Amino acid sequence: MAKTSRERRPVIELRSAAGTGYTYVTKKNTTNSRERLVVRKYDPVIRRHVEFAEER
Repeated sequence: MAKTSRERRPVIELRSAAGTGYTYVTKKNTTNSRERLVVRKYDPVIRRHVEFAEER
Protein backbone atom coordinates (compact mmCIF):
# COMPACT_ATOMS: atom_id res chain seq x y z
CA MET A 1 0.00 0.00 0.00
CA ALA A 2 1.27 3.48 -0.86
CA LYS A 3 2.36 5.89 1.82
CA THR A 4 0.25 8.94 2.42
CA SER A 5 1.63 12.39 1.76
CA ARG A 6 1.73 13.02 5.51
CA GLU A 7 4.30 10.25 5.96
CA ARG A 8 6.46 11.34 3.03
CA ARG A 9 6.45 15.03 3.88
CA PRO A 10 6.75 15.50 7.65
CA VAL A 11 6.66 18.94 9.20
CA ILE A 12 10.12 20.04 10.34
CA GLU A 13 11.41 23.05 12.25
CA LEU A 14 14.36 25.10 11.03
CA ARG A 15 16.20 26.73 13.95
CA SER A 16 18.43 29.80 13.59
CA ALA A 17 22.18 29.19 13.81
CA ALA A 18 22.58 32.62 15.40
CA GLY A 19 21.08 31.32 18.64
CA THR A 20 18.15 33.71 18.74
CA GLY A 21 15.57 30.95 19.07
CA TYR A 22 13.68 32.00 15.95
CA THR A 23 12.28 29.10 13.89
CA TYR A 24 10.72 28.52 10.49
CA VAL A 25 8.32 25.62 9.91
CA THR A 26 8.33 23.77 6.59
CA LYS A 27 7.82 20.33 5.05
CA LYS A 28 10.47 18.04 3.60
CA ASN A 29 10.28 15.09 1.21
CA THR A 30 12.13 12.36 3.10
CA THR A 31 12.31 9.95 0.16
CA ASN A 32 14.43 12.34 -1.92
CA SER A 33 16.46 14.08 0.77
CA ARG A 34 17.48 12.08 3.82
CA GLU A 35 20.15 14.45 5.19
CA ARG A 36 19.37 17.40 7.41
CA LEU A 37 18.14 20.49 5.65
CA VAL A 38 20.19 23.72 5.92
CA VAL A 39 18.75 26.90 4.39
CA ARG A 40 19.91 30.52 4.47
CA LYS A 41 16.94 32.65 5.54
CA TYR A 42 16.14 35.98 7.21
CA ASP A 43 16.21 36.17 11.03
CA PRO A 44 14.09 39.16 12.12
CA VAL A 45 15.51 39.14 15.66
CA ILE A 46 19.02 40.13 14.53
CA ARG A 47 17.79 41.58 11.20
CA ARG A 48 20.10 39.67 8.84
CA HIS A 49 20.29 36.46 6.84
CA VAL A 50 21.73 33.44 8.68
CA GLU A 51 21.71 29.68 8.23
CA PHE A 52 18.73 27.75 9.55
CA ALA A 53 19.29 24.05 10.22
CA GLU A 54 16.79 21.27 10.63
CA GLU A 55 16.19 20.30 14.23
CA ARG A 56 15.04 16.84 15.28
